[in-house]
Amino acid sequence: MSSVARIARRGGRGTRHLAGWLFSTPFLLFFTAFMALPIVATLVMSFTDFGLRNVTDPFSAEFIGLANYTRLFSDEKFLRALGNTVYFVAVGVPLTVLLGMGVATLLNSGVDRMRTVFRMGFYAPVVTSIVAVAVVWRFVLDPADGLIAGLAAELGLTAPDFLGSSTLAMPSLIAMAVWRNLGTVMVLFLAGLQAIPGEVREAARLDGAGPWLEFRRITVPLLRPTTLYATVITTIGYLNVFEEPFVMTQGGPSDSTLTVSLAMYREGFDFFHMGYASAMAYVLFVIIMAVTVLQLRLLRDKTS
Repeated sequence: MSSVARIARRGGRGTRHLAGWLFSTPFLLFFTAFMALPIVATLVMSFTDFGLRNVTDPFSAEFIGLANYTRLFSDEKFLRALGNTVYFVAVGVPLTVLLGMGVATLLNSGVDRMRTVFRMGFYAPVVTSIVAVAVVWRFVLDPADGLIAGLAAELGLTAPDFLGSSTLAMPSLIAMAVWRNLGTVMVLFLAGLQAIPGEVREAARLDGAGPWLEFRRITVPLLRPTTLYATVITTIGYLNVFEEPFVMTQGGPSDSTLTVSLAMYREGFDFFHMGYASAMAYVLFVIIMAVTVLQLRLLRDKTS
């Protein structure tokens, strides 16, 4: 038994509290050094003109108040990135949640054999590196030698340049994101479906409810807490979307896939406008908080 544990065993309530703090100290130090201090420093930085010249002497940055924040809402590139992000979320989140619910329902009731294999297959993209996913999707979408191009050629058609078109590039990234994140939502809904008592379903069938009526009147309402959680975490992830446009399109063509996170990365690490990038980060943080609170208010009241 460790010395801290011995102290806790011999001492009273105050000593036990002290032992708890001692056990927590490594995490608290790590959290303070790598999370709390950078968060506070970034907030302070967002009110300055911090740039590359201030890296060696951070305190030489000039305080400029809300100038970075006011500049954001007159910055056409940022507004374009914000619009692209809203588009990505507005289309991607409903598709991911609805498809995840549908796949989970089929796996829970319609697939008897090799159910585990199907679950692993749907979940595999979640744990696969985004680089590997990007390579696969680039091959699928390549207008010259890709899988879709090959199938189109067999039919005497010409495949479009999905990633080179300002109209098709964002839907292509949304399709990849939905495919990649479907497994997470599916697992959540599978857990929710398996928590529904069998007696409730049996009572509905005895009352004459068919499969569709049972799903609409019994399953969907009882899955509302799961739907809330899946929607919130998917929305937060999609508002922070970075890997897909960074790896696949670099924000192009013509900024049609530029997102807030990618714009923030460019400002901070390409142009070294650290203060301006920090302001972007906190605007995105406020948006995420507002959207999350709105979703909780809209769905939580119906689950209570």
